[in-house]
Amino acid sequence: MIQIDPKTLEILVCPITFGSLTYNAEAQELISNSAKLAYPIRNGCLLYTSDAADDSLRVDLGGRRIIKK
Repeated sequence: MIQIDPKTLEILVCPITFGSLTYNAEAQELISNSAKLAYPIRNGCLLYTSDAADDSLRVDLGGRRIIKK
């Protein structure tokens, strides 16, 4: 499990809404509440492509998991 420096998390934004992201350490995802999307982190890399996304996740174009709340 990786740790994300809080200063780095302040810099990263959702590429769709430009809103802030929160880190879910258990799921290894960066979450955009404004876009209702989760960006997976695999092997220490943040994934933005559908090719690299986990097949078990519901993804849209770009590898983002749609969050249902």
